[in-house]
Amino acid sequence: MPNPRSASLPDPFRLKPHYDPLRVADVCDALDGIGYMNIGLVTPEIRALSRGTRFWGVAFTVRCVPANQPMWTLATTHEIVDAHDIWFKEVGIGVWRFYDKLQPGHVVCVDTGGAPAVGLWGSENSLRAIQKGAVGIITDGQCRDSAELIEQQTPICSRGVARTIIPGRIEIIELQARIGMGGAQVRPGDIVGCDDDGIVVVPLEVAEIVATHAREVLLVDMRKRARHFAELGFEPDDSVDVAKMEQYFATLDAVPRKA
Repeated sequence: MPNPRSASLPDPFRLKPHYDPLRVADVCDALDGIGYMNIGLVTPEIRALSRGTRFWGVAFTVRCVPANQPMWTLATTHEIVDAHDIWFKEVGIGVWRFYDKLQPGHVVCVDTGGAPAVGLWGSENSLRAIQKGAVGIITDGQCRDSAELIEQQTPICSRGVARTIIPGRIEIIELQARIGMGGAQVRPGDIVGCDDDGIVVVPLEVAEIVATHAREVLLVDMRKRARHFAELGFEPDDSVDVAKMEQYFATLDAVPRKA
């Protein structure tokens, strides 16, 4: 059944810049503060492949199910190389070619439907998503080509790494639907963020007020840490540059909001 959403909801792409400097912890504190405790928390089993990965973006959802038939034997090297295209054509999974539907600022969020270990995302198809503007990829399954993903600095989060490919293991059946991902509900347009502390999903209905509260959580923490830096004789860095952060938010606030 469709999950209707109010037409008065804010534009998530307009909200994204308000989230970009925030930490996941700031947003979690804000969610707690409005009574949304433990809502949107993706299991810590799903983590960024590389430490230091951080992004905020707008959810683009992909729903998968385990394949209901094995991949058949391929007769030639050419067919083995083209296994994905053969699988998609014969099984009729046209929705895999969704890259052109992505917009700059999207985070691709994938529900694998409990499929067995499979490298749903790898070094090549992740680059396609990034080229179309995706700022992050999150799957509750596995990724593969992990060395290349790290070398490419691909902003990807997964439950683990795998060696195998899609044909015969998983089917991608629906786009832009409500999904479950690592214990959190994700809907198209929700705000999704990742850093070294983990992943959080902010329902779009509360994303504006959460951003407002989380901003203050961050600024207060920066001011306190700046004082500690001074007392300890630490060299200031960007994490305590309160003036720069205040100016960033002031610039955002000066932009007229579209109706």
